[in-house]
Amino acid sequence: MQHGNKLGGGDTRWIGDRSVYHHKYEEIISLENLLEAWCEFRIGKKLRQDVQEFEHNLMSELIILQESLENGTYQHSPYQAFIVNDPKRRSIHKASVADRVLHRAIYRQLYTVFDTQFIEGSFSSRRSKGVHKALEQFMKFSRGVSVNYHKTAWVLKCDIRQFFASIDHRVLTKILKKYIDDDRLLNLLAAIIGSFSASTPGVGLPLGNLTSQLLANVYLNEMDQFIKHELKVKYYVRYADDFVLMSRDRAVLKRQLYLISDWLGVYLQLFIHPKKLSIATVASGVDFLGWVHFPHHRTLRTVTKRRMMMRLKMSNNENGVASYLGLLGYGDGYKIAVNVVALQELSGHAKKEGEK
Repeated sequence: MQHGNKLGGGDTRWIGDRSVYHHKYEEIISLENLLEAWCEFRIGKKLRQDVQEFEHNLMSELIILQESLENGTYQHSPYQAFIVNDPKRRSIHKASVADRVLHRAIYRQLYTVFDTQFIEGSFSSRRSKGVHKALEQFMKFSRGVSVNYHKTAWVLKCDIRQFFASIDHRVLTKILKKYIDDDRLLNLLAAIIGSFSASTPGVGLPLGNLTSQLLANVYLNEMDQFIKHELKVKYYVRYADDFVLMSRDRAVLKRQLYLISDWLGVYLQLFIHPKKLSIATVASGVDFLGWVHFPHHRTLRTVTKRRMMMRLKMSNNENGVASYLGLLGYGDGYKIAVNVVALQELSGHAKKEGEK
């Protein structure tokens, strides 16, 4: 069976129960696509020195990039590494401007192709999804599995240990070959994937590449498909490497945990973090995505609350306040919101006094 609908510039044909993307490599590396990728990339980065330098000779830079991709001489540049604490200490690797433009050129063509393969219960790095949608789905499923909280329901919560640093390049490339049949595109993706390794050669994706977000979802989509179609789990929500399963039978969840753990190790070379694993009742409160979920409400996790107030005291800007007020709207955050607004007003008053 074949479908002629256009997806990101190529078309898709079906083999069995999956679609295989047939893309014209020339469309991805075309000057038009690279220029559109640049326009999207530069948003919010216009004042950065490396971006300004690239823009100063924009067409020359894009033509050099396009020609290297066309004649097969393209090589990914080294990364610039730095540390952020948000909230955990993370090592971020920043690619050159030319490489990041290419990442976006690939992303804007392939996003829709892969997104159509993902399950409804996958919520990170996807348009019209996000944390708030994942939280809504969690509450919807918790009501459903507990029959409107009249029956005891259990939640298995898991976190994959060192996920991005553990993605196996060989396994990822093999997965990509199931969906893409263009050798030049596969070679380009392999070059980007192989441009970085964590502590072990051939393992790890950088926390800074736009392509890493998409490829991480492609990688964990294999687990999503196993859980939904092999294990037949009805109540399942995943956001990045955090995921939950729900059931009224605790023994079923324990058995599913064993099967998932075994499958992850064998097929994806991944392992569930033993210290971030729990099975608890919905009624007792389940900590998921920064909120503790109860039958009829959710409250902000204590450590999240403390970190938020500390950051606001250190840097009380309007954008930060608006962002936190938006976050607090996802649950029972009224009292905290009052404190946030009060802190902002106090800070503003002190600033005016200091300017006198």
